[in-house]
Amino acid sequence: MDFLKRLVTWWNGQTLGTQLYTSRKGVKVGEDGQGNVYYETRDGKRRWVIYKGEAEASRVSPDWHGWLHHTWDEPPTKAPLKHKVWEKPHQENLTGTAAAYAPLGSIRRPEPAVRRDYEAWQPE
Repeated sequence: MDFLKRLVTWWNGQTLGTQLYTSRKGVKVGEDGQGNVYYETRDGKRRWVIYKGEAEASRVSPDWHGWLHHTWDEPPTKAPLKHKVWEKPHQENLTGTAAAYAPLGSIRRPEPAVRRDYEAWQPE
């Protein structure tokens, strides 16, 4: 079943074409804490990521994102970035999921906000 998923879908990890390209031309550069594996071609011109699980771009940390987009030459495995003490750990984008942020008063919250500054008009 995994073979069929890889053959016809791109969101369940790598496709068969990507796997062939990676095995022929890819050089493994590193892996992040989520299990995503990063590759580049031997000449260093192309860089890509093979996601562990669902392919979701927001799961790429800022360190690896900069390397993927040629912002810096060295991957975080060779030259880790200096992080500030106030920086939070990377978190994927939760929009569209049950864990997404819902502000006070949103209809997605389990309990509606009680408004004391508004009184609904009641017809007589």
